[in-house]
Amino acid sequence: MTSTTATAITAASTNHQDMQQLGKQARQAARLMRNASGQAKAVALRAMASRLLEQKQTLQAENARDLATAQANGLEPALLDRLKLSDKALDTMAKGLLQIADMPDPIGGIGPSTVRPNGMRVAQMRVPLGVIGIIYESRPNVTIDAAALCLKSGNATILRGGSEAFHSNVALGHIISQGLADAGLPVNAVQVVGTTDRAAVGEMITLTDYIDVIVPRGGKGLIARLAADAKVPLLKHLDGNCHIYVDTDADLDKAHDIAFNAKTYRYGICGAMETLLVHASIAARFLPRLADALIAKGVELRGCERTRALVPSALPAVEADWETEFLAPILAIRVVDSLDEAMDHIARYSSEHTESIVTESLQAARRFQREVDSSSVYVNLPTCFADGFEYGLGAEIGISTNRLHARGPVGLEGLTMLKWVLDGDGQLRG
Repeated sequence: MTSTTATAITAASTNHQDMQQLGKQARQAARLMRNASGQAKAVALRAMASRLLEQKQTLQAENARDLATAQANGLEPALLDRLKLSDKALDTMAKGLLQIADMPDPIGGIGPSTVRPNGMRVAQMRVPLGVIGIIYESRPNVTIDAAALCLKSGNATILRGGSEAFHSNVALGHIISQGLADAGLPVNAVQVVGTTDRAAVGEMITLTDYIDVIVPRGGKGLIARLAADAKVPLLKHLDGNCHIYVDTDADLDKAHDIAFNAKTYRYGICGAMETLLVHASIAARFLPRLADALIAKGVELRGCERTRALVPSALPAVEADWETEFLAPILAIRVVDSLDEAMDHIARYSSEHTESIVTESLQAARRFQREVDSSSVYVNLPTCFADGFEYGLGAEIGISTNRLHARGPVGLEGLTMLKWVLDGDGQLRG
């Protein structure tokens, strides 16, 4: 056996042992968290918010190490933006912690009950999922968001951030541990994986004895890999190929502002508009003005033939453009002849994330919301509202396009499940 092979075997063994240990600790913590009071969880979250702001300089110093390495490695601008812990980002994270602290505790509530003919009472109770693994890239704010939501919903969690944010995530992990300790909660309720070795991810997604669900947050490549290899169930979406359709009955000023905001608010978010569909009857009045504004902002336009007749500077759109989540200042535009054609386009190319219609027709709006099969469907709103904070859920753990359990932004309720609880007085089954 060569020394290289021996080193590889040793590293794999270490990852296996380390992840097994994290899993065991998380499972033990999850049992304790099921009985944690709403007050204790709120105390922990408020303590985290305070410590986050008190230790801002330390956090930003660790984040600067990650940013310097990421820039040297040529990380894309959109991902650098996600990586940076600016004052605004830290303030937003602290506000998210406080908002979640103030939300009602979702655990232990019992829904409507029924009484069976024999007198026994049947109901359902909301309970934690158990142990949740989070795998994510480039966004250290996810460390705080995920920890807060898992904590509030009574779960334990194992967090594995991307190597590009390693120092930031470790520093945030210390703050989380301090907040848990302040509230007398098990510090192993939130654990940050302390290695950048990708093999640890392979171990994590097979820990069926300890982890109940994996939530991947990252690029399509990461999520596709996890979907192919994971043995633990995934709560996921692959990409955010989001559409806005401007209907024949749209208010064009309103449509202009909505489309511009949906594309330019932030290019690197999964709720950014990637394709704009415009009804032919209003395209000549609508597209040139919007195109001028987007081009002035630095957005590259790729259009169908009818779009290019109205916007000559647009590049010809190819089939791949309709399928692509650009995460960049690029927009695909197609002119369509009807609401049905717009919905057909969305059905063919959408990633079932978020779509929006701009219209003053109630009939068209309701048809669009009924028939478009995405996790979020809007009327007269930009798709960049696809965010748990904007939905009133507080920080979100991700956006799910799954068809089971949770769909759309996943907040507290999406991290819980229902179990049946029955009460009786000695009834026997005859």
